[in-house]
Amino acid sequence: MTGTTTTVKLWLEQKGEVIALISGMLLPLSFSTFPPYPIAVISLILLFNSWQGIAARQAFWRGFLFSVGMFSVGIPWVYIAIHDFGHTNIFLASLLTIIFISFLSLYLAILAWIIKCIAGLLSTHLDIVTTLPVAWIEFESFKAWFFLTGFHWLELGIGQINGPLAGYTPIIGVLGVSWLVTLTAGLLLVAVKSQQWWIILLISMIRTGGHTLKFYRWTENKGQTITVSLIQGNIPQKIRWDPKRLFKTLNLYRTGTELNWNSNLIIWPENTVPIFYYQAKDNFLNPLFALARNKENDILLGIPIMQQDSSHDFNSITNSGTKELFDNKRHFVPFGDYIQLKWLRHLIQIFNLPMSNFIPGNNDQKLLQATGLDIGISICYEDAFSTEVLATVPQASLLINASNNSWYGNSLAPHQHLQISRNRALDTGRPDLRATTNSISALINHHGQIMNKTPQFKQAILTGVIQPRKGTTTYVKHRQTPVLIITLCILLVWAYYRQISYLKQVI
Repeated sequence: MTGTTTTVKLWLEQKGEVIALISGMLLPLSFSTFPPYPIAVISLILLFNSWQGIAARQAFWRGFLFSVGMFSVGIPWVYIAIHDFGHTNIFLASLLTIIFISFLSLYLAILAWIIKCIAGLLSTHLDIVTTLPVAWIEFESFKAWFFLTGFHWLELGIGQINGPLAGYTPIIGVLGVSWLVTLTAGLLLVAVKSQQWWIILLISMIRTGGHTLKFYRWTENKGQTITVSLIQGNIPQKIRWDPKRLFKTLNLYRTGTELNWNSNLIIWPENTVPIFYYQAKDNFLNPLFALARNKENDILLGIPIMQQDSSHDFNSITNSGTKELFDNKRHFVPFGDYIQLKWLRHLIQIFNLPMSNFIPGNNDQKLLQATGLDIGISICYEDAFSTEVLATVPQASLLINASNNSWYGNSLAPHQHLQISRNRALDTGRPDLRATTNSISALINHHGQIMNKTPQFKQAILTGVIQPRKGTTTYVKHRQTPVLIITLCILLVWAYYRQISYLKQVI
C-alpha cells in the first residue's frame, strides 16, 4: 500500500511539472493573433494550483517550466532574427535562444521559491488572491527593468486589449490590468476550492466595470482632423542595406510620397533611408523636403545619423521642417541596435550587421512637430515601454511608432507589436500611427481600436483621417502610482492577517 501511495504521489508530482509547462505554453495564445484573451486566466489558474502543496524547490522548478513554455511559444521570433537574418548556424542560434529564454525564466522561478518560503507548503485562500497576483506584477516589472535594456514582451495586460479589462488601462495602465488578470485567476481558483460561488459575482463586477469604462472619454478633440499616409515599402531585411539597392529604395519611397501630396502628413518607417543623414542630405533630402514645404505638407522619416565629430551613430526620425531636428532612439533591442560587448562581433554575425552600433539619444529631447502639432515619437521597441511614451504627453497630440519588424519574419512578433501600439493609444488617449517596413502598418484611434491596417509583406500606402487629441488620462497623470499603492495595501492586509493567524497558533 505504501508503494502504491508513493507511486501515486510521484505521478502527481510529475503531472504538476507537465501542467506548469503546458499552462505556460497556453498563455501566449491570449495575445495576437489569437482571439481568446481569457486563456490568460485559465493559464494562471493552472500555474497557481500547481504551486499548491509543494516545497519551495518544486515551486521554483514549476515556475521555471511555466516561463520556458510561455517564452518558447510567445517569442520564437528571437530565433528567427538570429538564425534567418543573422546568418547564424542552427546550433548557435538555438543555443543563444535557449540561454535567453532560460535567463528570463529564472525571474518567475525565483519569485515562486520566495513565495513558498514565506507561505509554506499550502497557500491559504488569502495568499492566492494577494501574494500571487502581486508576485506576478513584480515579475513583469523586474524583467522590464533588469534584463539588459529591459524586456516588456508578453505582459498580460497587453493581451487584454479586446476584453473588458482594457477599460481600466487609461486608469492603471497595462501593469494594473496584468494585476487584474492574475487577481481574476486567483479569485476563480479560490471559488472552486472553497465552493464559495459568490466570488463569481465579484469577478463579474470587476469585468462589468471595465466594460463600462470603455465608453468614458478621457481626452477630447484638438483642432481639425488631418489626413495622413503611411508608406510601407516591403523591402526584405536581407537586402535593405545593400548599396546596390540604394537608389531603388529611395525612388520607391519618394514616388509613394509624390502620389500622396493630398495628405497633410506622410510617414516613412524606421531607417527607411539606408544611408547616413549627411550622405543623403544634399542630393535627396533637401530637394524632397523643399518640395514638401512648397506643397504645405510634412514628412517624417527614419534615417541613421552620424555625428562626424564624435563618430556616434543614432537611430533617428527627422522631419521636413526648415531646421535640422531629430528624435534619436533612446531604448534599444539588445544585440540588434547596439552591442554592449564588442568582442561578440567576432562570435556571431548578427552582431556585426550594418547600423548595429547605435548609441541611445538623450532622455530630454524636444518633441518633433508636424502639421503644427507636437508628435510623440517612438522608434520600434520603444513603445513597449509605456513610461517612455508617457513622457511625450500631454504635450503630444498624437503618437507615431516607426518600426522595422522585418527582422522577425512571418512570426507572432509583428502582431504582438501591433497590440502593444494599441495599448499605447489607449493608455494615453491619443491616436497612434504605426508605420512599419513590411508588417503591420496601422491607423489606431484613441480608444486603441484599429481604424485600418496594411497586409504583411506587401508594398502598401495606408491613408486615413486622424483626429488629434488633448487632455490626460488618469494613467498619464499618476503613472504607476495607483498600482504601487494597491500593491502596498494588499501586502499590508496580507501581513496583518498572517500575523493574526500566527498569534492564534501560538496562543
